[in-house]
Amino acid sequence: MEQIEKLQKIIDESSKIVFFGGAGVSTESGIPDFRSEDGLYNQKYDYPPEEIISHSFFMSKCEEFYRFYRDKMIYTDAKPGKAHLFLAELERAGKLSAVVTQNIDGLHQAAGSKIVYELHGSILRNFCMRCKKSYPLEYIVGSKGVPRCSCGGIVKPDVVLYEEGLDSETVSGACRAIAGADTLIVGGTSLTVYPAASFINYFHGAHLVIINRDATGADSMAELVIRDPIGETFSRLHV
Repeated sequence: MEQIEKLQKIIDESSKIVFFGGAGVSTESGIPDFRSEDGLYNQKYDYPPEEIISHSFFMSKCEEFYRFYRDKMIYTDAKPGKAHLFLAELERAGKLSAVVTQNIDGLHQAAGSKIVYELHGSILRNFCMRCKKSYPLEYIVGSKGVPRCSCGGIVKPDVVLYEEGLDSETVSGACRAIAGADTLIVGGTSLTVYPAASFINYFHGAHLVIINRDATGADSMAELVIRDPIGETFSRLHV
């Protein structure tokens, strides 16, 4: 209870909070993470998941990529969890200035958050690699094999695959938000995916809070570390 009271006090005294989140924010919505015991990296496929979701695999074995992608990375029934909803409420109250997320599920926006930097893209956006025409998620879900554009080009999800760089505008926006924050709450991420994990180094504000089930490399720098599930933690706070 003492930790919750301390976090509540930090939130009450802050006006430019930035939330930096990872897969743990969405596991409570039924979307599996990659690295936990039952995550995607520990399941068996013909190829390792890291290889399947790489740029070179997409280009060379596109149909196999889409078989995995539709089966394991698209969750059309997922709804925002307690963490997503609390963060949207914080933004509406004028206390949260941005969400920086490594997730690709679009649940922060579905909860009502407006300023969201999606470092690894979004399954909700898809585009033709030839003519750049946009397609919604429903087009990917409803198509068979490799989805094709009306021009004949391959339709690719707007997600950052291994071997691909992050979007420079998204990165600069996220880093600016973190640099300008008075409080940075890091939640649901092990801080092992780079370069995204290095972005917290831009933070020079008053309060660094980490909410994660497992230890992270930034725990020693944090004012407050909470090991409880993030949705449960946020549900005990008020705006």
